[in-house]
Amino acid sequence: MDSEHQLDLVLMWHMHQPDFRDHATGEFAKPWVYLHALKDYTDMAAHLEAHAGVRAVVNFTPVLLDQLEDYVDQFATGTLRDPLLRLLAEPDLTIIPDDGRKLILDQCFRANHTKMVEPYPAYRRLRDLYNFTRDLGDSANSYLSGQYIGDLITWYHLAWVGETVRRRDPAVALLQAKSEGFVHEDRKRLFDLYAGEIANVIPRYRALAERGQIELSTTPEYHPIGPLLISLQSARESQPDAPLPAADHYPGGRTRTRAHIVAARESHRKRFGAPPRGFWPAEGAVSQAFIELLASEGCEWVASGEGVLAHSLARVETPLAGREQYLYRPYRVQTGERAVTCFFRDERLSDLIGFEYAKWHGSDGAAHFVAQLDAIGKTASGNTRPLVSVILDGENAWEYYPYNGYYFLSELYSALESHDAIRTTSFAAVLDESRTSEPLTTLVAGSWVYGNLATWIGSPDKNRAWDLLCAAKQAYDLVTARGDLPAEALADATRQLADCEGSDWFWWFGDYNPGEAVSAFDALFRSKLGNLYRLLQLPVPPQLAAAISQGGGAAELGGAMRRAT
Repeated sequence: MDSEHQLDLVLMWHMHQPDFRDHATGEFAKPWVYLHALKDYTDMAAHLEAHAGVRAVVNFTPVLLDQLEDYVDQFATGTLRDPLLRLLAEPDLTIIPDDGRKLILDQCFRANHTKMVEPYPAYRRLRDLYNFTRDLGDSANSYLSGQYIGDLITWYHLAWVGETVRRRDPAVALLQAKSEGFVHEDRKRLFDLYAGEIANVIPRYRALAERGQIELSTTPEYHPIGPLLISLQSARESQPDAPLPAADHYPGGRTRTRAHIVAARESHRKRFGAPPRGFWPAEGAVSQAFIELLASEGCEWVASGEGVLAHSLARVETPLAGREQYLYRPYRVQTGERAVTCFFRDERLSDLIGFEYAKWHGSDGAAHFVAQLDAIGKTASGNTRPLVSVILDGENAWEYYPYNGYYFLSELYSALESHDAIRTTSFAAVLDESRTSEPLTTLVAGSWVYGNLATWIGSPDKNRAWDLLCAAKQAYDLVTARGDLPAEALADATRQLADCEGSDWFWWFGDYNPGEAVSAFDALFRSKLGNLYRLLQLPVPPQLAAAISQGGGAAELGGAMRRAT
Protein backbone atom coordinates (compact mmCIF):
# COMPACT_ATOMS: atom_id res chain seq x y z
CA MET A 1 0.00 0.00 0.00
CA ASP A 2 1.21 3.49 -0.89
CA SER A 3 1.69 4.93 2.60
CA GLU A 4 1.80 8.48 1.23
CA HIS A 5 -1.79 8.19 0.07
CA GLN A 6 -3.11 5.80 2.67
CA LEU A 7 -6.41 6.89 4.21
CA ASP A 8 -8.64 5.38 6.88
CA LEU A 9 -12.38 5.62 6.41
CA VAL A 10 -14.97 4.95 9.08
CA LEU A 11 -18.48 4.58 7.70
CA MET A 12 -21.01 4.76 10.51
CA TRP A 13 -24.68 4.06 9.87
CA HIS A 14 -27.06 5.32 12.56
CA MET A 15 -30.26 3.29 12.99
CA HIS A 16 -32.95 5.00 15.05
CA GLN A 17 -36.68 5.49 15.34
CA PRO A 18 -38.40 7.11 18.34
CA ASP A 19 -40.78 5.08 20.47
CA PHE A 20 -43.97 4.99 18.43
CA ARG A 21 -45.79 2.93 21.05
CA ASP A 22 -48.65 4.44 22.98
CA HIS A 23 -47.91 2.91 26.36
CA ALA A 24 -51.38 3.78 27.61
CA THR A 25 -52.97 1.42 25.06
CA GLY A 26 -50.07 -0.81 24.02
CA GLU A 27 -50.70 0.14 20.38
CA PHE A 28 -48.19 1.47 17.88
CA ALA A 29 -49.14 4.96 16.72
CA LYS A 30 -47.03 4.74 13.54
CA PRO A 31 -45.66 1.80 11.51
CA TRP A 32 -42.25 3.26 10.67
CA VAL A 33 -40.20 0.73 12.65
CA TYR A 34 -41.42 -2.39 10.88
CA LEU A 35 -41.45 -0.67 7.48
CA HIS A 36 -37.85 0.50 7.82
CA ALA A 37 -36.90 -2.92 9.14
CA LEU A 38 -37.84 -4.63 5.89
CA LYS A 39 -36.73 -1.85 3.55
CA ASP A 40 -33.56 -0.54 5.15
CA TYR A 41 -32.20 -2.68 7.97
CA THR A 42 -32.36 -5.78 5.75
CA ASP A 43 -30.75 -4.02 2.79
CA MET A 44 -27.94 -2.49 4.85
CA ALA A 45 -27.09 -5.87 6.34
CA ALA A 46 -27.19 -7.56 2.92
CA HIS A 47 -24.77 -5.07 1.35
CA LEU A 48 -22.28 -5.69 4.15
CA GLU A 49 -22.73 -9.46 3.86
CA ALA A 50 -22.04 -9.23 0.12
CA HIS A 51 -18.81 -7.25 0.66
CA ALA A 52 -16.90 -9.00 3.41
CA GLY A 53 -13.87 -6.74 2.89
CA VAL A 54 -15.73 -3.61 3.97
CA ARG A 55 -15.59 -2.60 7.63
CA ALA A 56 -18.14 -0.26 9.19
CA VAL A 57 -19.76 0.90 12.41
CA VAL A 58 -23.49 0.36 12.86
CA ASN A 59 -25.22 2.24 15.64
CA PHE A 60 -28.51 0.89 17.02
CA THR A 61 -30.49 2.83 19.60
CA PRO A 62 -31.95 0.73 22.42
CA VAL A 63 -35.44 2.13 21.85
CA LEU A 64 -35.30 0.91 18.24
CA LEU A 65 -34.13 -2.55 19.30
CA ASP A 66 -36.95 -2.69 21.87
CA GLN A 67 -39.49 -1.99 19.15
CA LEU A 68 -37.97 -4.48 16.71
CA GLU A 69 -38.23 -7.18 19.35
CA ASP A 70 -41.80 -6.06 20.06
CA TYR A 71 -42.67 -6.68 16.40
CA VAL A 72 -40.97 -10.08 16.46
CA ASP A 73 -43.19 -10.94 19.42
CA GLN A 74 -46.29 -9.66 17.60
CA PHE A 75 -45.59 -11.85 14.58
CA ALA A 76 -44.81 -14.87 16.75
CA THR A 77 -47.89 -14.62 18.96
CA GLY A 78 -50.36 -13.21 16.47
CA THR A 79 -51.26 -10.46 18.95
CA LEU A 80 -50.85 -7.51 16.62
CA ARG A 81 -50.47 -4.17 18.35
CA ASP A 82 -49.81 -2.21 15.17
CA PRO A 83 -53.10 -1.19 13.53
CA LEU A 84 -51.71 -1.15 9.98
CA LEU A 85 -50.08 -4.54 10.41
CA ARG A 86 -53.34 -5.84 11.83
CA LEU A 87 -55.16 -4.64 8.72
CA LEU A 88 -52.62 -6.31 6.46
CA ALA A 89 -53.45 -9.61 8.19
CA GLU A 90 -57.22 -9.00 8.08
CA PRO A 91 -58.97 -11.80 6.11
CA ASP A 92 -61.75 -9.60 4.67
CA LEU A 93 -61.05 -5.93 4.05
CA THR A 94 -64.55 -5.34 2.66
CA ILE A 95 -66.06 -5.35 6.15
CA ILE A 96 -63.51 -3.36 8.15
CA PRO A 97 -64.83 -0.31 10.04
CA ASP A 98 -64.46 3.19 8.67
CA ASP A 99 -61.48 4.01 10.90
CA GLY A 100 -59.59 1.09 9.34
CA ARG A 101 -60.33 2.32 5.83
CA LYS A 102 -59.28 5.81 6.86
CA LEU A 103 -55.99 4.55 8.29
CA ILE A 104 -55.16 2.71 5.07
CA LEU A 105 -56.03 5.74 2.93
CA ASP A 106 -54.09 8.12 5.19
CA GLN A 107 -50.99 5.93 5.56
CA CYS A 108 -50.55 3.96 2.37
CA PHE A 109 -49.31 6.77 0.17
CA ARG A 110 -46.72 7.92 2.73
CA ALA A 111 -43.57 7.21 0.78
CA ASN A 112 -41.37 8.92 -1.77
CA HIS A 113 -43.71 8.93 -4.76
CA THR A 114 -40.97 9.35 -7.36
CA LYS A 115 -38.99 6.32 -6.19
CA MET A 116 -41.61 4.15 -4.48
CA VAL A 117 -44.90 4.77 -6.29
CA GLU A 118 -44.15 5.89 -9.85
CA PRO A 119 -42.10 2.79 -10.81
CA TYR A 120 -45.16 0.56 -10.31
CA PRO A 121 -48.03 1.28 -12.78
CA ALA A 122 -50.65 -0.47 -10.65
CA TYR A 123 -49.67 1.46 -7.52
CA ARG A 124 -49.58 4.67 -9.53
CA ARG A 125 -53.14 4.02 -10.78
CA LEU A 126 -54.31 3.57 -7.20
CA ARG A 127 -52.81 6.93 -6.29
CA ASP A 128 -54.32 8.68 -9.31
CA LEU A 129 -57.74 7.27 -8.54
CA TYR A 130 -57.46 8.39 -4.93
CA ASN A 131 -56.46 11.90 -6.01
CA PHE A 132 -59.50 12.01 -8.31
CA THR A 133 -61.93 10.93 -5.60
CA ARG A 134 -60.52 13.44 -3.11
CA ASP A 135 -61.99 16.18 -5.30
CA LEU A 136 -65.42 14.74 -4.51
CA GLY A 137 -65.18 15.78 -0.86
CA ASP A 138 -66.61 13.78 2.02
CA SER A 139 -68.32 11.27 -0.27
CA ALA A 140 -64.99 10.13 -1.77
CA ASN A 141 -64.67 7.16 0.55
CA SER A 142 -67.80 5.52 -0.85
CA TYR A 143 -66.30 5.38 -4.34
CA LEU A 144 -63.36 3.21 -3.24
CA SER A 145 -64.24 -0.47 -2.99
CA GLY A 146 -62.98 -3.09 -0.60
CA GLN A 147 -60.85 -4.44 -3.44
CA TYR A 148 -59.26 -1.02 -3.87
CA ILE A 149 -58.43 -0.94 -0.15
CA GLY A 150 -56.93 -4.45 -0.35
CA ASP A 151 -54.81 -3.59 -3.38
CA LEU A 152 -53.62 -0.36 -1.78
CA ILE A 153 -52.39 -1.87 1.47
CA THR A 154 -50.72 -4.68 -0.49
CA TRP A 155 -48.89 -2.31 -2.81
CA TYR A 156 -47.79 -0.12 0.09
CA HIS A 157 -46.14 -3.07 1.78
CA LEU A 158 -44.66 -4.25 -1.51
CA ALA A 159 -43.11 -0.80 -2.06
CA TRP A 160 -41.46 -0.99 1.37
CA VAL A 161 -39.74 -4.31 0.63
CA GLY A 162 -35.96 -3.90 0.60
CA GLU A 163 -34.32 -4.17 -2.80
CA THR A 164 -32.09 -7.05 -1.74
CA VAL A 165 -35.16 -8.94 -0.48
CA ARG A 166 -37.04 -8.09 -3.68
CA ARG A 167 -34.26 -9.60 -5.78
CA ARG A 168 -33.97 -12.70 -3.60
CA ASP A 169 -37.52 -13.71 -2.80
CA PRO A 170 -39.66 -14.95 -5.74
CA ALA A 171 -42.86 -14.28 -3.78
CA VAL A 172 -42.31 -10.54 -4.20
CA ALA A 173 -41.93 -10.83 -7.98
CA LEU A 174 -45.09 -12.95 -8.18
CA LEU A 175 -47.10 -10.41 -6.24
CA GLN A 176 -45.79 -7.53 -8.32
CA ALA A 177 -46.62 -9.44 -11.50
CA LYS A 178 -50.17 -10.08 -10.29
CA SER A 179 -50.51 -6.31 -10.06
CA GLU A 180 -54.11 -6.11 -8.80
CA GLY A 181 -56.99 -8.12 -7.44
CA PHE A 182 -55.03 -9.17 -4.37
CA VAL A 183 -56.74 -11.52 -1.93
CA HIS A 184 -56.10 -12.49 1.67
CA GLU A 185 -53.70 -15.26 0.62
CA ASP A 186 -51.52 -12.66 -1.15
CA ARG A 187 -51.48 -10.38 1.88
CA LYS A 188 -50.70 -13.38 4.11
CA ARG A 189 -47.70 -14.18 1.92
CA LEU A 190 -46.47 -10.61 2.34
CA PHE A 191 -47.19 -10.70 6.07
CA ASP A 192 -45.12 -13.88 6.45
CA LEU A 193 -42.28 -12.31 4.48
CA TYR A 194 -42.20 -9.37 6.88
CA ALA A 195 -42.31 -11.72 9.86
CA GLY A 196 -39.33 -13.77 8.72
CA GLU A 197 -37.13 -10.88 7.66
CA ILE A 198 -37.77 -8.75 10.75
CA ALA A 199 -37.08 -11.68 13.08
CA ASN A 200 -33.66 -11.98 11.47
CA VAL A 201 -32.59 -8.32 11.59
CA ILE A 202 -30.83 -8.29 14.96
CA PRO A 203 -29.23 -11.74 14.48
CA ARG A 204 -27.77 -10.65 11.12
CA TYR A 205 -26.02 -7.62 12.60
CA ARG A 206 -24.88 -9.64 15.59
CA ALA A 207 -23.31 -12.16 13.18
CA LEU A 208 -21.56 -9.37 11.25
CA ALA A 209 -20.12 -8.08 14.53
CA GLU A 210 -19.06 -11.52 15.72
CA ARG A 211 -17.02 -12.10 12.57
CA GLY A 212 -15.33 -8.73 13.03
CA GLN A 213 -16.72 -6.97 9.99
CA ILE A 214 -18.66 -4.31 11.87
CA GLU A 215 -18.47 -2.60 15.22
CA LEU A 216 -21.81 -2.15 16.94
CA SER A 217 -22.26 1.01 18.98
CA THR A 218 -25.16 2.58 20.80
CA THR A 219 -26.93 5.76 21.93
CA PRO A 220 -28.34 6.61 25.38
CA GLU A 221 -31.53 4.61 25.79
CA TYR A 222 -34.41 6.78 24.54
CA HIS A 223 -32.24 9.03 22.33
CA PRO A 224 -32.27 12.04 24.72
CA ILE A 225 -30.50 15.28 23.88
CA GLY A 226 -27.95 14.80 26.68
CA PRO A 227 -26.34 18.26 26.94
CA LEU A 228 -29.75 19.91 27.35
CA LEU A 229 -30.96 17.39 29.93
CA ILE A 230 -27.89 18.15 31.99
CA SER A 231 -28.10 21.92 31.47
CA LEU A 232 -30.50 23.94 29.35
CA GLN A 233 -27.85 26.67 29.49
CA SER A 234 -25.56 24.56 27.31
CA ALA A 235 -27.49 25.88 24.28
CA ARG A 236 -25.79 29.22 24.83
CA GLU A 237 -22.27 27.87 24.52
CA SER A 238 -22.55 28.08 20.73
CA GLN A 239 -25.38 30.66 20.62
CA PRO A 240 -24.98 33.10 23.54
CA ASP A 241 -28.25 34.91 22.78
CA ALA A 242 -30.41 31.82 22.34
CA PRO A 243 -33.88 32.23 23.95
CA LEU A 244 -34.42 29.56 26.58
CA PRO A 245 -37.50 28.06 28.28
CA ALA A 246 -39.02 29.63 31.37
CA ALA A 247 -37.65 26.74 33.41
CA ASP A 248 -34.04 27.47 34.27
CA HIS A 249 -33.04 23.81 34.27
CA TYR A 250 -34.34 20.31 33.68
CA PRO A 251 -34.88 18.81 37.18
CA GLY A 252 -32.43 16.02 37.99
CA GLY A 253 -31.08 16.10 34.45
CA ARG A 254 -27.67 14.66 35.27
CA THR A 255 -29.22 11.67 37.04
CA ARG A 256 -31.66 11.11 34.17
CA THR A 257 -28.88 11.33 31.58
CA ARG A 258 -26.80 8.79 33.48
CA ALA A 259 -29.83 6.48 33.63
CA HIS A 260 -30.14 6.58 29.83
CA ILE A 261 -26.43 5.79 29.44
CA VAL A 262 -26.48 2.91 31.93
CA ALA A 263 -29.61 1.43 30.34
CA ALA A 264 -28.04 1.63 26.88
CA ARG A 265 -24.92 -0.21 27.98
CA GLU A 266 -27.01 -2.95 29.55
CA SER A 267 -29.23 -3.21 26.47
CA HIS A 268 -26.14 -3.62 24.30
CA ARG A 269 -24.58 -6.20 26.60
CA LYS A 270 -27.79 -8.23 26.72
CA ARG A 271 -28.29 -8.25 22.97
CA PHE A 272 -24.73 -8.40 21.66
CA GLY A 273 -22.78 -10.11 24.42
CA ALA A 274 -20.65 -7.21 25.67
CA PRO A 275 -21.05 -3.52 26.54
CA PRO A 276 -20.43 -1.06 23.69
CA ARG A 277 -17.08 0.62 23.48
CA GLY A 278 -18.46 3.79 21.97
CA PHE A 279 -21.52 5.99 21.65
CA TRP A 280 -23.07 8.07 18.95
CA PRO A 281 -24.95 10.45 21.27
CA ALA A 282 -28.44 11.40 20.19
CA GLU A 283 -28.06 13.98 17.41
CA GLY A 284 -24.28 13.80 17.87
CA ALA A 285 -24.89 16.26 20.71
CA VAL A 286 -22.06 16.62 23.21
CA SER A 287 -20.87 18.89 25.98
CA GLN A 288 -18.05 18.64 28.49
CA ALA A 289 -20.44 17.53 31.24
CA PHE A 290 -22.02 14.94 28.97
CA ILE A 291 -18.65 13.50 27.94
CA GLU A 292 -17.73 13.24 31.62
CA LEU A 293 -20.84 11.17 32.31
CA LEU A 294 -20.09 8.87 29.37
CA ALA A 295 -16.50 8.42 30.54
CA SER A 296 -17.62 7.58 34.08
CA GLU A 297 -19.71 4.72 32.67
CA GLY A 298 -16.87 3.19 30.68
CA CYS A 299 -17.35 4.82 27.28
CA GLU A 300 -14.10 4.82 25.26
CA TRP A 301 -15.11 6.83 22.19
CA VAL A 302 -17.74 9.34 21.12
CA ALA A 303 -18.58 10.73 17.69
CA SER A 304 -20.07 14.13 16.95
CA GLY A 305 -20.42 16.73 14.21
CA GLU A 306 -17.77 18.72 12.40
CA GLY A 307 -19.38 21.98 13.53
CA VAL A 308 -18.80 21.09 17.17
CA LEU A 309 -15.10 20.63 16.49
CA ALA A 310 -14.86 23.90 14.57
CA HIS A 311 -16.59 25.86 17.33
CA SER A 312 -14.38 24.25 19.96
CA LEU A 313 -11.10 24.89 18.14
CA ALA A 314 -12.12 28.46 17.31
CA ARG A 315 -12.12 29.25 21.04
CA VAL A 316 -8.38 28.67 21.21
CA GLU A 317 -7.20 29.09 17.59
CA THR A 318 -7.74 32.43 15.86
CA PRO A 319 -8.04 32.36 12.94
CA LEU A 320 -9.09 28.74 12.54
CA ALA A 321 -7.05 26.74 10.03
CA GLY A 322 -8.66 25.14 6.99
CA ARG A 323 -10.81 22.12 7.82
CA GLU A 324 -8.44 19.71 6.07
CA GLN A 325 -5.83 20.75 8.63
CA TYR A 326 -7.87 19.71 11.69
CA LEU A 327 -10.79 17.46 10.78
CA TYR A 328 -9.20 14.16 9.80
CA ARG A 329 -7.77 12.98 13.11
CA PRO A 330 -8.98 11.68 16.48
CA TYR A 331 -9.16 14.02 19.46
CA ARG A 332 -8.88 13.36 23.18
CA VAL A 333 -11.16 14.97 25.76
CA GLN A 334 -9.84 14.63 29.29
CA THR A 335 -12.36 14.05 32.07
CA GLY A 336 -10.47 13.79 35.31
CA GLU A 337 -8.41 10.61 35.26
CA ARG A 338 -10.27 9.29 32.22
CA ALA A 339 -10.07 10.38 28.61
CA VAL A 340 -12.56 9.81 25.81
CA THR A 341 -11.48 9.73 22.18
CA CYS A 342 -13.70 11.90 19.98
CA PHE A 343 -14.25 11.55 16.25
CA PHE A 344 -15.95 14.18 14.12
CA ARG A 345 -18.00 13.54 10.99
CA ASP A 346 -17.11 15.05 7.66
CA GLU A 347 -20.29 17.03 6.99
CA ARG A 348 -19.68 17.46 3.27
CA LEU A 349 -19.05 13.80 2.51
CA SER A 350 -21.84 12.63 4.80
CA ASP A 351 -24.31 15.00 3.14
CA LEU A 352 -23.24 13.91 -0.33
CA ILE A 353 -24.51 10.45 0.53
CA GLY A 354 -27.48 11.76 2.49
CA PHE A 355 -28.72 13.99 -0.34
CA GLU A 356 -26.71 14.60 -3.46
CA TYR A 357 -25.95 11.10 -4.72
CA ALA A 358 -29.64 10.19 -4.73
CA LYS A 359 -29.81 12.29 -7.92
CA TRP A 360 -26.83 10.56 -9.58
CA HIS A 361 -26.32 7.27 -11.33
CA GLY A 362 -25.12 4.81 -8.68
CA SER A 363 -21.71 4.18 -10.20
CA ASP A 364 -21.09 7.89 -10.77
CA GLY A 365 -21.94 8.71 -7.16
CA ALA A 366 -19.66 5.97 -5.86
CA ALA A 367 -16.80 7.05 -8.13
CA HIS A 368 -17.18 10.67 -7.09
CA PHE A 369 -17.15 9.74 -3.39
CA VAL A 370 -13.99 7.67 -3.77
CA ALA A 371 -12.37 10.51 -5.74
CA GLN A 372 -13.09 12.85 -2.83
CA LEU A 373 -11.34 10.43 -0.49
CA ASP A 374 -8.39 10.15 -2.86
CA ALA A 375 -8.06 13.92 -2.87
CA ILE A 376 -8.05 14.03 0.93
CA GLY A 377 -5.36 11.36 1.03
CA LYS A 378 -3.18 13.15 -1.49
CA THR A 379 -3.30 16.48 0.34
CA ALA A 380 -2.44 15.04 3.75
CA SER A 381 0.59 16.69 5.27
CA GLY A 382 3.73 14.83 6.30
CA ASN A 383 3.30 11.29 7.54
CA THR A 384 -0.21 11.94 8.83
CA ARG A 385 -2.71 9.31 7.74
CA PRO A 386 -6.11 10.98 7.41
CA LEU A 387 -8.98 9.44 9.33
CA VAL A 388 -12.25 10.33 7.62
CA SER A 389 -15.49 9.81 9.53
CA VAL A 390 -18.64 9.59 7.42
CA ILE A 391 -21.69 9.35 9.67
CA LEU A 392 -25.33 9.48 8.66
CA ASP A 393 -28.71 7.88 8.95
CA GLY A 394 -28.71 4.30 7.79
CA GLU A 395 -32.43 4.21 7.08
CA ASN A 396 -34.17 7.36 5.90
CA ALA A 397 -32.07 8.52 2.94
CA TRP A 398 -32.54 5.46 0.75
CA GLU A 399 -36.13 6.02 -0.30
CA TYR A 400 -34.84 9.07 -2.20
CA TYR A 401 -32.50 6.84 -4.21
CA PRO A 402 -33.51 4.66 -7.15
CA TYR A 403 -33.90 1.06 -6.01
CA ASN A 404 -33.40 2.01 -2.36
CA GLY A 405 -29.75 2.87 -2.99
CA TYR A 406 -28.97 -0.64 -4.23
CA TYR A 407 -26.65 0.36 -7.07
CA PHE A 408 -24.95 3.17 -5.19
CA LEU A 409 -24.15 1.01 -2.16
CA SER A 410 -23.10 -1.96 -4.28
CA GLU A 411 -20.75 0.18 -6.35
CA LEU A 412 -19.42 2.07 -3.35
CA TYR A 413 -18.65 -1.04 -1.32
CA SER A 414 -17.03 -2.72 -4.33
CA ALA A 415 -14.83 0.31 -4.96
CA LEU A 416 -13.79 0.59 -1.33
CA GLU A 417 -13.15 -3.13 -1.03
CA SER A 418 -10.70 -3.09 -3.94
CA HIS A 419 -9.04 0.28 -3.37
CA ASP A 420 -5.33 0.04 -2.59
CA ALA A 421 -5.05 3.31 -0.69
CA ILE A 422 -8.29 3.42 1.29
CA ARG A 423 -8.85 1.24 4.32
CA THR A 424 -12.30 0.93 5.84
CA THR A 425 -12.11 0.48 9.58
CA SER A 426 -13.99 1.12 12.82
CA PHE A 427 -13.54 3.49 15.73
CA ALA A 428 -12.71 0.64 18.09
CA ALA A 429 -10.02 -0.60 15.68
CA VAL A 430 -8.47 2.87 15.64
CA LEU A 431 -8.34 2.82 19.44
CA ASP A 432 -6.74 -0.62 19.44
CA GLU A 433 -3.94 0.68 17.21
CA SER A 434 -3.03 3.23 19.91
CA ARG A 435 -3.14 5.95 17.31
CA THR A 436 -2.02 9.38 18.50
CA SER A 437 -4.90 11.70 19.30
CA GLU A 438 -4.86 15.47 19.68
CA PRO A 439 -5.95 16.98 23.00
CA LEU A 440 -9.17 18.99 22.76
CA THR A 441 -8.91 21.36 25.70
CA THR A 442 -12.20 23.17 25.06
CA LEU A 443 -15.41 21.44 24.02
CA VAL A 444 -18.28 23.71 23.02
CA ALA A 445 -21.69 22.10 23.42
CA GLY A 446 -23.40 21.38 20.11
CA SER A 447 -24.76 18.76 17.74
CA TRP A 448 -24.30 17.48 14.21
CA VAL A 449 -26.69 20.21 12.95
CA TYR A 450 -24.64 23.39 12.45
CA GLY A 451 -22.63 22.58 15.56
CA ASN A 452 -25.30 24.06 17.85
CA LEU A 453 -28.46 22.95 19.66
CA ALA A 454 -31.00 25.25 17.98
CA THR A 455 -32.86 22.38 16.33
CA TRP A 456 -34.06 21.29 19.80
CA ILE A 457 -34.38 24.49 21.81
CA GLY A 458 -34.69 28.26 21.36
CA SER A 459 -37.91 28.75 19.38
CA PRO A 460 -41.20 29.49 21.20
CA ASP A 461 -42.63 26.06 20.27
CA LYS A 462 -39.57 24.10 21.35
CA ASN A 463 -39.21 26.09 24.56
CA ARG A 464 -42.85 25.48 25.44
CA ALA A 465 -42.31 21.76 24.95
CA TRP A 466 -39.35 21.90 27.34
CA ASP A 467 -41.45 23.73 29.93
CA LEU A 468 -44.16 21.07 29.69
CA LEU A 469 -41.54 18.34 30.10
CA CYS A 470 -39.89 20.14 33.05
CA ALA A 471 -43.27 20.45 34.78
CA ALA A 472 -43.95 16.75 34.24
CA LYS A 473 -40.53 15.88 35.66
CA GLN A 474 -41.22 18.03 38.75
CA ALA A 475 -44.47 16.11 39.23
CA TYR A 476 -42.58 12.83 38.85
CA ASP A 477 -40.04 13.90 41.46
CA LEU A 478 -42.72 14.96 43.96
CA VAL A 479 -44.69 11.72 43.62
CA THR A 480 -41.69 9.42 43.74
CA ALA A 481 -40.28 11.26 46.76
CA ARG A 482 -43.40 10.30 48.73
CA GLY A 483 -42.52 6.64 48.19
CA ASP A 484 -46.13 5.45 48.04
CA LEU A 485 -46.36 4.70 44.31
CA PRO A 486 -46.64 0.94 43.69
CA ALA A 487 -43.47 -0.57 42.23
CA GLU A 488 -45.07 -1.52 38.91
CA ALA A 489 -46.57 1.95 38.48
CA LEU A 490 -43.21 3.53 39.34
CA ALA A 491 -41.44 1.41 36.71
CA ASP A 492 -44.05 2.29 34.09
CA ALA A 493 -43.85 5.98 34.96
CA THR A 494 -40.06 5.96 34.74
CA ARG A 495 -40.20 4.31 31.33
CA GLN A 496 -42.76 6.85 30.13
CA LEU A 497 -40.62 9.71 31.42
CA ALA A 498 -37.60 8.37 29.55
CA ASP A 499 -39.68 8.19 26.39
CA CYS A 500 -40.77 11.83 26.79
CA GLU A 501 -37.10 12.87 27.14
CA GLY A 502 -36.30 11.73 23.59
CA SER A 503 -34.86 14.31 21.20
CA ASP A 504 -37.24 13.53 18.33
CA TRP A 505 -40.21 15.33 19.83
CA PHE A 506 -38.31 18.63 20.00
CA TRP A 507 -36.92 18.17 16.48
CA TRP A 508 -40.37 18.42 14.93
CA PHE A 509 -41.67 21.51 16.71
CA GLY A 510 -41.32 24.63 14.57
CA ASP A 511 -43.04 26.34 11.65
CA TYR A 512 -40.31 25.25 9.22
CA ASN A 513 -41.51 21.63 9.43
CA PRO A 514 -44.46 20.21 7.44
CA GLY A 515 -47.72 20.70 9.29
CA GLU A 516 -48.98 17.15 8.96
CA ALA A 517 -45.82 15.64 10.46
CA VAL A 518 -45.67 18.27 13.20
CA SER A 519 -49.28 17.60 14.13
CA ALA A 520 -48.68 13.85 14.42
CA PHE A 521 -45.56 14.17 16.57
CA ASP A 522 -47.09 16.97 18.64
CA ALA A 523 -50.13 14.84 19.49
CA LEU A 524 -47.97 11.82 20.29
CA PHE A 525 -45.69 13.82 22.59
CA ARG A 526 -48.61 15.34 24.49
CA SER A 527 -50.32 11.95 24.82
CA LYS A 528 -47.12 10.52 26.29
CA LEU A 529 -46.88 13.38 28.80
CA GLY A 530 -50.55 12.84 29.68
CA ASN A 531 -49.93 9.16 30.25
CA LEU A 532 -47.03 10.02 32.55
CA TYR A 533 -49.37 12.06 34.77
CA ARG A 534 -51.91 9.23 34.80
CA LEU A 535 -49.23 6.72 35.81
CA LEU A 536 -48.27 9.09 38.61
CA GLN A 537 -51.95 9.04 39.64
CA LEU A 538 -52.25 12.78 38.98
CA PRO A 539 -54.77 14.71 36.88
CA VAL A 540 -53.60 15.53 33.36
CA PRO A 541 -52.91 19.30 33.11
CA PRO A 542 -55.40 21.03 30.79
CA GLN A 543 -52.60 22.73 28.85
CA LEU A 544 -51.72 19.34 27.33
CA ALA A 545 -54.94 19.53 25.35
CA ALA A 546 -53.58 22.43 23.26
CA ALA A 547 -51.24 21.88 20.33
CA ILE A 548 -47.66 22.97 20.90
CA SER A 549 -46.72 23.63 17.28
CA GLN A 550 -48.47 24.07 13.93
CA GLY A 551 -45.71 23.43 11.43
CA GLY A 552 -46.42 24.51 7.88
CA GLY A 553 -43.02 24.51 6.21
CA ALA A 554 -41.77 22.45 3.29
CA ALA A 555 -40.87 18.79 3.64
CA GLU A 556 -38.25 18.45 6.37
CA LEU A 557 -34.88 17.10 5.26
CA GLY A 558 -32.68 18.46 7.99
CA GLY A 559 -29.24 17.38 6.86
CA ALA A 560 -27.98 13.88 6.22
CA MET A 561 -30.13 12.38 8.94
CA ARG A 562 -33.71 12.43 7.74
CA ARG A 563 -36.62 11.68 10.02
CA ALA A 564 -39.11 8.87 9.74
CA THR A 565 -41.77 10.70 7.78
